[in-house]
Amino acid sequence: MGRFERFLSLWVAGAIAVGLGLGTVLPGLFQTLAALEYANVNLIVAVLIWAMIYPMMVSVDFGALRDVGRKPKGLVITLTVNWLIKPFTMAALGVLFFEHVFAGLIDPADTGQYIAGLILLGAAPCTAMVFVWSQLTRGDPNYTLVQVSVNDVIMIFAFAPIVAFLLGITDLSVPWETLILSVVLYVLLPLGAGVITRRHLLAQGGLAAVEEFTARIKPISGAGLLLTVILLFGFQGDVILQNPGLIVLLAVPILIQSYGMFAIAYFWAWRWKVPHNVAAPCALIGTSNFFELAVAVAISLFGLNSGAALVTVVGVLVEVPVMVSLVWLANKTKNAFAV
Repeated sequence: MGRFERFLSLWVAGAIAVGLGLGTVLPGLFQTLAALEYANVNLIVAVLIWAMIYPMMVSVDFGALRDVGRKPKGLVITLTVNWLIKPFTMAALGVLFFEHVFAGLIDPADTGQYIAGLILLGAAPCTAMVFVWSQLTRGDPNYTLVQVSVNDVIMIFAFAPIVAFLLGITDLSVPWETLILSVVLYVLLPLGAGVITRRHLLAQGGLAAVEEFTARIKPISGAGLLLTVILLFGFQGDVILQNPGLIVLLAVPILIQSYGMFAIAYFWAWRWKVPHNVAAPCALIGTSNFFELAVAVAISLFGLNSGAALVTVVGVLVEVPVMVSLVWLANKTKNAFAV
């Protein structure tokens, strides 16, 4: 794992501090940047999200889908957790904490926004960092690739309907046009660009050319993430500085969801006698979130300075330390699984 990934929590924390500082010192600049949007999609953020997603998509090999029939148990666990359990438990946790447990600690007008942010996180399974977590647990790289590829395909068709349904039952109006535009812009088009780029590189120099290209553009992805965090926290600066405890409150259901989903998937894999090199990645994939997509859709649907966008950015901060702790746990319990 490279220096950026290893210290990602520190980089994100630093970006948050920079965003808060700049938002306080230069509020006019951030207001100007917020105005640069089309059809509720901020143009600056769109460029940054693409910078994050595109390098990841080049690494996805959809030809690996033909291997789905090999070791199907791990794939069944991941897909069940990602699409039949995770979005709904996240919505339930949002309602539980923000309408009941934390009801007296937050502004009632923001309750729906916070629940929406959690829903967006829960409905967006990770497609990129999971490769890092799989590698750290000595997971089967080909099987991990199959799982990510299948999730990407399902996400194109399932993300919008699931989010729309869950947002609907929390009494929030859902602009279908914006939601579908976000999925196309941040999932379908980057996937298409990644496939085209990968095919060109394979024709030119094989897998070595793909690896060299992705390694060369990888820093762009990291820069896009940090700049997005700076921008988002620049807009959220007043809210956070006035109520720093809010970040802690927003993190609580995300932490419970993350460790809960890992426990379900990991225990299920153990009961099914799934080999550890498949069990660990499938549990980690079922736990992590595609926070880039969640951030992008939250901004598109509710705006840069919305409570929903704030929740998704808190998800970025929580994600890495949580996943690192779960990698440690998976490695410590390796001997309990089949070889």
